[in-house]
Order: sequence, then structure tokens, then C-alpha cells
Amino acid sequence: MKNRLLLFLCLTAFTAFGQSGMYYNVLNYGAKNDSSKIATAAIKKAIDAAVKTGGGTIYFPPGKYLTGPIHLKSNITILIDAGAELHFSDNFDDYLPMVLSRWEGTDVTNFSPLFYAYKAENIAIRGRGIIDGHGKKWWGYSEVTVKTSPGSKWQDEFHRLNKDVLHPDLPGWIEKGFLRPPFIQPMHCKNVLIEGITIRNSPFWTVNPEFCENVTITGVTINNPHSPNTDGINPESCRYVHISNCHISVGDDCITIKSGKDRAGRKMNVPAENYTITNCTMLAGHGGVVIGSEMSGGVKKIAISNCIFDGTDRGIRIKTARGRGGVVEDIRVDNVIMKNIREQAIVLDMQYAQTQPEPVSERTPAFKNIHFSHITAETNQAGFLNGLDEMPIENISFSGLEFQAKTGFVMSQAKHIAFHNVTVNTESGPSIKASNVHDLEIDGVTSRTPHINTPVMELINVEDAFIHNCFPKVGTDVLLKLNGQQTQNITVSGNNFRHVKTPVLTDGKLESLTIDFP
Repeated sequence: MKNRLLLFLCLTAFTAFGQSGMYYNVLNYGAKNDSSKIATAAIKKAIDAAVKTGGGTIYFPPGKYLTGPIHLKSNITILIDAGAELHFSDNFDDYLPMVLSRWEGTDVTNFSPLFYAYKAENIAIRGRGIIDGHGKKWWGYSEVTVKTSPGSKWQDEFHRLNKDVLHPDLPGWIEKGFLRPPFIQPMHCKNVLIEGITIRNSPFWTVNPEFCENVTITGVTINNPHSPNTDGINPESCRYVHISNCHISVGDDCITIKSGKDRAGRKMNVPAENYTITNCTMLAGHGGVVIGSEMSGGVKKIAISNCIFDGTDRGIRIKTARGRGGVVEDIRVDNVIMKNIREQAIVLDMQYAQTQPEPVSERTPAFKNIHFSHITAETNQAGFLNGLDEMPIENISFSGLEFQAKTGFVMSQAKHIAFHNVTVNTESGPSIKASNVHDLEIDGVTSRTPHINTPVMELINVEDAFIHNCFPKVGTDVLLKLNGQQTQNITVSGNNFRHVKTPVLTDGKLESLTIDFP
């Protein structure tokens, strides 16, 4: 009986780690785990062997591996065990031939991503090991330096393969440059899993699924030092995306949702939709969770919850500009803590690039049906809402916010805006300042740090506003200041004015002002 049990265990181990079972140990295909030999060819052999049997797991036992790009096929899992490190070459030639890719929302042919898959199904990168992109050499070819860099064979090859890509679809400097590859970029894939691994030093965007369906990214740690455009997780034009339990500190945005840029994005017209982002922590980065600015295919049905941002430039940032087109809608943000935010806690900016008003067309973006609730923040500015003259931001609500900020909310060119049970304690200025806003409800808004000669709320050229259930704190000089020739139909009712010196201050030229003194 003991001999039979021993034989069974040996057969099980061979099946798990041998060449003919579900697991394909890269050491058996010529890879070295002491970095003494580049393992690109050995890894490809292991993947090809697995594909012949219908798929399997490519296993990296502990050690350090040097490799070029890894191309996944259907039904392939890359398993990087605890103690294993994959170090990607910084020799640009290793990432040739160039492949179909997407770069900041424009479809191009470019250097192979470090991990790449095209039209594959059931693929995974997982484990407790480390993958290192050695991006420093790539970072030297960001837009800052490419402007003055000499010509190269890589630039020549890039331009040979991208003759049909219009220069307006890419930054102007690309006319003399080439583009850095993303770290992990599956394209047109289904059932993608990235789990448990630690990723560092990405050349460009780190985890960048494109046109994929059913993507799960969980338990991943991403550390990119201060470096250009090294965003953390950027799922672009995907649907059914689940991001959870990740820890991110990067040189650009931590998590960004995109769907293509300008003409190229509108041509593809594939939205980013049905995303959930939960239980994540974000440290260094331009933004915690960002939508846009490349959102020309549209972004819709996004739920963000149970996250902590500590030290990012901004918390939640949604950005676009004229020329993008596309609609951002049906966004929910709930149960978020923000600390040490260097700029704004919440941004909805439709003038990310300054442009002149133009007639509404396919170039006109839109933001609507976006709702924030149960957020605590310590920040420089509470919020910034900035719509377009021809397309105001629409149907935005804030509920249960507790903000400590140097300055409060500033908003313009918006309609159907509501604040419910919101506290904004500022170091200077009003808690809420609105201009050119239509249909504004302020319900239970307060500040525990009122300032002399400064209103808690200031409305300029606001139509149809309802201010109610407010209880100004002791020392409040002015609760509400109204001015602007277009300010009209303002109702102030059901408030407690016990501790306020001047409930409402006006310029005396307003129409339809109703104040209900208790």
C-alpha cells in the first residue's frame, strides 16, 4: 500500500511539473534561472508545447530570468512562483518585429509589448513573483527628449509601418519619434486574468487590456517610480472588467479608463463599459481613478468603491476636451477615503485642453449621470466641475461628503447638480462656488470653519436653485451670496439661521428670490 501511494505521488508530481502534463517548467525548455541566458526562445518553446496539447501553465520556479517579449496564446497561464523574477531586456531590438497595438487611444503598429496577446481566450498571468520592465532606458525616449533625439532605425521602422496613421491622431512630436511599448497588453481577447504578481519599472502604461471582454485584475502590486506615462491599470475599450485588491504607486495615473482618442477613437467606436473597481489602495500618481481624456468611444456603467487614495495629485478625475466626442455616463463612486491629495479630490473637466466653443457635433463630448457618495477627503481643493458652453455637465450628485480642504468646490457650465449632507471645511473661500449653473439643489451643506466676509455658498448667474436644511455653524458671517444678472428663481427654505449674521447677501438685482425665515 505504501509503495502504491509513493508511486501515485510521483506520477502526480510528474504530471504537474513535467513536460507532458498541465504544467510546463521553463527550465526544461532551456531557460536559465540565474539570468545567464536570455530566455525568450525557451519560453516560446514551452508555450508552443502547451498549445499543442490544448493549453497549460508555463511555470517559472524561483530564480531570476532575463527575457524579451512573451506572447500568450489561448488557454495559456503564466505562473510566476514566489521567489521568481522576470527581468525584461532593455535592448529595443528584442521587441521587434513590431505588432498591432494601441497607443494613447490611437491604433498603431509598434514595438511588441512585454506581455502580448492578440485574439486569444482564457489567458492568465499570475503568481507571487515579480516582473520588472527595466523601463529607465525607455523613459529616456519620452516626448520630452524625442523632440531633439537623432533619427534611428526604430523611428524609421515605426514610420514605415504607420504611414496611414494621421499625425493629428498622435502627438506632434511623434513625427520624429517612436513609441514606448506598454508592459502587459492583451488585445481583442476574452477571459483575461492577472493575479497576485508584483510589477515594477514599466516602460509605458503597465496593465493595458484593449478591446477585451471579461478581464479580472486582482491582488496585483504595481510600483513605478517617478517616470513618464507609467500609468498603473488602463483597461481601454473593454467590457466586463473587474479590478480589486490592488496596490498601486506610479508615475502617472493609478487606474485609468479609456476608449480611444479623437478621430481614431470615434472610428473604432468601442466603449469602455461595465467596470467595477474595489478594495484598492493608491499612493503616488497624478490621479487615483481617472476617466479619459481619451474617451471618444464612450465610458459607461462604472462602479468605484471601497478605495483609499493617499498622496495622489487628484482623487477621482474625469477629463475630456472638444474634439474627443463620446459620452461618459452612469458612474458611481462610493465609500472612498482620500488623504494628502495635492490638487483636487474630485474633478469633472471638459476643458482639459483649452479650445473655443463650437457647434455640437460628433466632436462634442458629454458628462452625465455621475454620482459621488460617502467620501472623506483631506485635499487642496474639494472639487472642480468645468463644463462646455455648448454641452454643460449634467445630473451630478454629491452625498455624504466630509471634506477638509484649502478651498471648496468650484463649478461652472453645469445643470441638475445636487449636494446632500455635505460638509466642506475650507481654509479660505466658500465651500461651494457655482457660476452658470441651472437647477442646483443644496441640501444640508455646512462648514465648520466659516470665514469673516466670506459666504459659505456663492452663486453667480445661477438659475433655479433650492437651498434647504442647512444649519450654519457658530461664527458664520454669510451663508449665501447671490450675484449676476442671470441669477433667478432662487428658493431658500427650511434652514436654521440661528448662528448666521447674514443669511442671504444679494446685489439687489435678482429676480424671483424666495427666502423662508423660520
